[in-house]
Amino acid sequence: MAADSLKEKTAKGLAWGSIGNGSQLLLGVVFGIVLARLLSPADYGMVGILQIFSLIATSIQDSGFRTALANRAEVRHEDYNAVFWFNVSAAAILYAILFFCAPLITAFYQKSGTSVGHDLSALTPLARFCFLGFVVSSLGTAHYAYLFRTLQVKQKAIITVTGLSLSSLVGITLAYLGFSYWALAIQGVLFSTCNTILFWHFSHWRPTLPVSFKPLREMFGFSSKLLATAICTNINTNILSVVLGRFYSVVHVGYYNQANKWTSMGSNLIQSTILEVAQPVLRGVADDRGRQKRVFRKMLRFTSFLAFPALFGLAFVSRELILVAVGEKWLESVPLMQVLCLCAFTAPVGQLCLNLVVAKGRSDLVLWNTVGFGLMQLAAVCLTHSYGLMAMVCAFGAANLAWLLLWLCFVRRETGLRLREAALDMAPYAALAAVSIALAHLATQAIENIYLLFAAKIIVTAVAYTALAWFSGSATLRECLDFLLARVRKPHKGGKPSAPADGKE
Repeated sequence: MAADSLKEKTAKGLAWGSIGNGSQLLLGVVFGIVLARLLSPADYGMVGILQIFSLIATSIQDSGFRTALANRAEVRHEDYNAVFWFNVSAAAILYAILFFCAPLITAFYQKSGTSVGHDLSALTPLARFCFLGFVVSSLGTAHYAYLFRTLQVKQKAIITVTGLSLSSLVGITLAYLGFSYWALAIQGVLFSTCNTILFWHFSHWRPTLPVSFKPLREMFGFSSKLLATAICTNINTNILSVVLGRFYSVVHVGYYNQANKWTSMGSNLIQSTILEVAQPVLRGVADDRGRQKRVFRKMLRFTSFLAFPALFGLAFVSRELILVAVGEKWLESVPLMQVLCLCAFTAPVGQLCLNLVVAKGRSDLVLWNTVGFGLMQLAAVCLTHSYGLMAMVCAFGAANLAWLLLWLCFVRRETGLRLREAALDMAPYAALAAVSIALAHLATQAIENIYLLFAAKIIVTAVAYTALAWFSGSATLRECLDFLLARVRKPHKGGKPSAPADGKE
């Protein structure tokens, strides 16, 4: 019965995760297109060079306690309460520090290539406003942990879609009225505000006074490693924006951020769908090494089944997508986007590996792996920055591939999953995606109309991939179809669909 309950929760989580993240992707695409047409690459660059400071501050104020709550065997009100008040206090202190450091940030970029042809005098007030986002978010971190721990994926989907819709509508309105980069800044802070309000609405937990911080001491050994990991991860993810901001112009930062935005949309859709349930489920089978390995392999196959066609396909249609969606002024982001897409499958697979290691309680492995990756990536980017933007992006992609191999070595150490087994789980889907794209290229190369070409590439690739997966006997495809059919029939037959089994394909 416990196994059936876990499977059902996993299946429902994946279903709602897919719905929520799919809706988020669709809305992000629509609103992103409108904003990119209204704003310039320099506008995106102004906000982009500040992002790393907000992300690091968010990591510090969270300090890994949110994830620590999700991994505790039992969680009491006192645990949530201690995390809430710590997060709020830390956010207030960090904002005060960054408020007074904002002129120093401006001076750093004004003395570099970023200021070429651009007035950065507005960067100080812009930074002070953007940093309000992590202060607002701190009010909802404990509530988010409550929803995450209880697998309330449906509620989280509603929260994200609502927040994204409201904030994006406001951002578009402001961009249309000529607020330039301030439209992006206000959109970001408003998104955090909407999410926090809805976290409070859907969560049954409320903070109280007085507060005891004793639970934090119990969680600190685990959470401190996650804190260091989160900081390193944010630096790793945004290192290109920082280096570009130092040696190039805000326009180059804008081109890179546009390419990275579209790539991240595809990658995050797969990543978020899996990770909504990965850590709780893997934690639930942590005491059974053999079963955890089977569950991980199933998630790895499902991740690969989605990631390779989506991300390789995104690289395939990148030129048409940029032209159709945001116009010729963004064409310089196309080659950057293609390289990023080809390497982006490492993100969801790597995060799946990370969640398995965290579920095993080995946050120390997560920390040292992430630190090592950051140093390797920083060295690769700094050594290639003088050779141009494309060389930096290629070095960034190569570092991500090497990082994934290292993650799989850690997974082998914890579960016994060999690299050959992991390769056998992933390679078939990469091959199917590559063949599907080759067939689509041959079938559509005579089409000249950009809109017809864009649509034809997507349709032919999707049909070819599905057909090849079916005729090659992919159990993952068949299980997905069986599950979807069962969900459709459920209201009519009153039956209860069962989630796919944990065994191999």
